[in-house]
Formats: sequence, C-alpha cells, structure tokens
Amino acid sequence: MSNTLFSLAFGVGTHNRQGNWLEVFYAQPLLNPPAELVEAVAGVIGYSGGNQAIAITTSQATQLSDALKPLDAAQCALLTRLAESQRPLVATLLAEDAPLTSTPEAYLKLHLLSHRLVKPHGLNLAGIFPLLPNVAWTNEGAVDLAEVAERQLEARLRGELLEVFSVDKFPKMTDYVVPSGVRIADSARIRLGAYIGEGTTVMHEGFVNFNAGTEGPGMIEGRVSAGVFVGKGSDLGGGCSTMGTLSGGGNIVISVGEGCLIGANAGIGIPLGNRNTVEAGLYITAGTKVNLLDEQNQLVKVVKARELAGQADLLFRRNSQTGAVECKTHKSAIELNEALHAHN
Repeated sequence: MSNTLFSLAFGVGTHNRQGNWLEVFYAQPLLNPPAELVEAVAGVIGYSGGNQAIAITTSQATQLSDALKPLDAAQCALLTRLAESQRPLVATLLAEDAPLTSTPEAYLKLHLLSHRLVKPHGLNLAGIFPLLPNVAWTNEGAVDLAEVAERQLEARLRGELLEVFSVDKFPKMTDYVVPSGVRIADSARIRLGAYIGEGTTVMHEGFVNFNAGTEGPGMIEGRVSAGVFVGKGSDLGGGCSTMGTLSGGGNIVISVGEGCLIGANAGIGIPLGNRNTVEAGLYITAGTKVNLLDEQNQLVKVVKARELAGQADLLFRRNSQTGAVECKTHKSAIELNEALHAHN
C-alpha cells in the first residue's frame, strides 16, 4: 500500500433508518496528508489502499487520536471529540482524485472546495449527483424523505415542530463551513461546495452553486452557476446569470477574470478575461455575433463571441438603435470599465 493520499478526513454524519449515509460533516479535511500520518491511520482502521470510506467506532476514534498525537495535534484533538459522538463516524481516504463512489467521498470533495483547499475546476466530481441523496434539511438535521412524515408526527407528539427548510441534494455551506473574511447576507443561497474567497460579499439575491465561487475580494449580487470562478475585484450585478458549458468529468468550465463587471440581468456563456464589462441586460453566448469596433466606433469585423473569450479589456454592449451586440477594446473600454467600477 502506498502512503501517499490525495485527501484524508474524519467525519461525523447522519444515517437513515436503513443505515445509509445522508450527509457527512468533516471539520478538518486534509489535502495531501503526510505519509507518516497515513501510515498511522491505516494501522488502526485496516486501510489497504484505494479510495475508501471506512466506518469507525468511537473506540477506534480514541485509538486514532492516540496514534496521531505525536504527528498532528489538531487531528488528534478532533478525534478525541469524535470519540464522544452519538452519531455515525467515518474515515474517508482518497488515494487519488478519481470519480466518486460513495456519499462520504462526495461530501469530502465538497468540503475541500468550501474550505478553500481546492479551487473550482480542480476536482473530479464525476458521479456526484447519484451519490447525494435528496433529503429534507430540517431544524433536526438531514432527514430521509421517506421518513419525514413519521418524524413530523413524532415531533408533534413531543409538543415540538419539525421545520423543513429545504428539500435538496445539497445543504447550505454555512452549516458545514464558514470561511474567514466574507459577508453572506442570505446563507441559504450558498451551497456546500462553493468556494467563497477572502473579501467576498454575497448580497441577499446572490447565489453561488457548488464547484463555483469567487477568488475575492468582490461583490456577488447575481447567480454564479456551477463551475464558474470569478476573479478578484469583480462585480456581478443583481439577477445576472453566468452559464458555463459542460466538459469532461461533469465539471463546467468557464471563468471570469479580475476586475470584471457583469451588469444586472446580464449573462455570459464564454470565459471573460481581466477587466471586461458586460452591459446590463445583455446575454452573450458562444455563438453570439459581435460587431468589433475600433476607438472611433467604426466596424472592424463581425466575429462570434467565442473568438473573444478570455481576452482582456473588452466592453460588451447592445446598440440601442440596431440591436446589434458590439464590443469595444483597449483604451476606451478600460476607461469606461474604470468609470463603471467607480460609480458602483
């Protein structure tokens, strides 16, 4: 067995009444843990290699704590706490970043993103949806949908209320990870697996999906769809939609460079380079025909938007008289971009 792992984490989670995993909380996931730590863990739980989620007992948690005491004080302290758990425990070991095979593995990768250990596009998330059960997220935690009615009755008989906040495959990020240096107006709109960089503000109507996020600092007032990664200093206006294109492994590959401004109700289907501006209400797909203008507003040529993907200092707008999508570049675009950012 190799002592090299891609990731390792000890978690506590929830089973349904059939003993199936509904969710897992990893307080301190590790990326590329030291070989001596892996060796110590393997000796306690019988890990023999590959990607595995191994159920552990509270007794094993105590043994792991003792084994890791000279190697990692933080993991030792965590395992001491887990040894007191009344909930199911799991040790999840990923030898490689391969397609997912279990619910604990899926939750570990979502944690790696929200803990800022890996950026969007940086993980193989193939197979994630079938492994995330659709559950009721309640004031008593995750509840299997087939068990909701019985749990509601049980709560009423105790004189209590089982409140269902949402029914979804993904929980809200802040029930698992609260990143440092961020402002989030409505935590229900940020899914676990979002990457929220230092200095990011997400306003009330902002939404960030899993495998998406912002490097920060920046302002999110619209929707950041799965796979979209927004660069530093960018502003996404209210109601904007940043839609990507599917690639191998189920990831969505699209990026927004630094210092971009995407106006209200605007949307993009191409990656943006640094300091791009998209006018409010304008939606650009890869096949959108764009009139490329020079500094005197003279037509240079007509191109498809995909040909401008990733280029810096572009201003995308719609001609109010003809309805044509136009793009200006270089000095005029830079000056207008800076003016819009100053205004906002």
